Amino acid sequence: MVIGILKEPFFETRVSLLAVEAAALIKSGHTIWVEQGAGSKSFCLDDDYKASGAEIKSRADIFDGADMVLGIHYKDVPGSVKNKVFIGFYQPIYHPEVVDEWLQQNNTVFSLDMLPRTTRAQSMDVLSSQSNIAGYKAAVLAASLYPRYFPMMMTAAGSIPPVKILILGAGVAGLQAVATCRRLGAVVEVFDTRAAAKEEVLSLGAKFVEVEGAADASKAGGYAVTQTEDFQQRQKQKIADSIKKADVVITTAQIFGKKAPVLITTEMIENMKAGSVIIDLAAATGGNSELTKDNETVVHHHVSIIGNSNLAASMPSDASRAYGRNMLNFLKLLINKEGSIDLNLEDDIINSTCITNDGKVISKIINANQIHGNVTQLHTQQS
Repeated sequence: MVIGILKEPFFETRVSLLAVEAAALIKSGHTIWVEQGAGSKSFCLDDDYKASGAEIKSRADIFDGADMVLGIHYKDVPGSVKNKVFIGFYQPIYHPEVVDEWLQQNNTVFSLDMLPRTTRAQSMDVLSSQSNIAGYKAAVLAASLYPRYFPMMMTAAGSIPPVKILILGAGVAGLQAVATCRRLGAVVEVFDTRAAAKEEVLSLGAKFVEVEGAADASKAGGYAVTQTEDFQQRQKQKIADSIKKADVVITTAQIFGKKAPVLITTEMIENMKAGSVIIDLAAATGGNSELTKDNETVVHHHVSIIGNSNLAASMPSDASRAYGRNMLNFLKLLINKEGSIDLNLEDDIINSTCITNDGKVISKIINANQIHGNVTQLHTQQS
């Protein structure tokens, strides 16, 4: 099989496979074509790919001759490219218009962000591997922006107390942010609606902020779930009390397929100390604060609100390596010993990630949400 690796759009620093992972596929008997310059922003050069046994090709050559095309984003794919297999991180539930495009082109498309959050799928879980990096980078970014030390410092001029951090959401990104902030010497409080997160938070040396009466989120795959109005009011008060004392807030709460829950109001921000920092990792789906703007920094009442859902891309080498390993593990499931695709739609991983095939929508998640063919429905939810 000829597998093509695309160069990502200008805003993306990662690549879907580094040379090491490409070499593993070549060893298995596949031919790897890499678009010129595809790995340069991840510090994997064309010569590195050549040394692994891959061939450098133009984008047009890959679209014309590759059997399978790997990427992260689905951008700048000509409408004339038909009957191809694409695998990437396409987020179709947030971009329903592309589903209809894939149907029209009769492409078989797999999107790794649709993987079920199960033990069996962990080795392929792109969301977890990239969120882990984002959580680490959020803590490091906050430390670089906040105008004080993170740890307690004992100096000849007197002692300086440690910074106080509030983290909203104890999923993969939140827990890594906790661990990193604790390593930097900060005092950390964590809020999460899932009671199961408490033990993990406490094990990392942070305090868990509890609000009674949360809806069960045990089957939400690490995401938040919609809560009752009564719970939201009590949650709001708890967060308001914690934010008043916090120097840094890192937010990670998202609801799958919906706008991110707004947890931080403008009034809460105005009650924070001057110089405080908010890092909002849910910015791409609306943000967890009322003032968040995606890919922007907003300063309000001397508080900096950084909206960035793509922090993993600020560490392109390790992020690409993690993404590539997830991809390799997925391909082991998808490609049989004869080197051809085994489209076993009875497999829950294949069924969840296969968005379109043979002119039909396959993914049970997409079908359940009924978003293809009605682009405005989800967009209205997110406005």
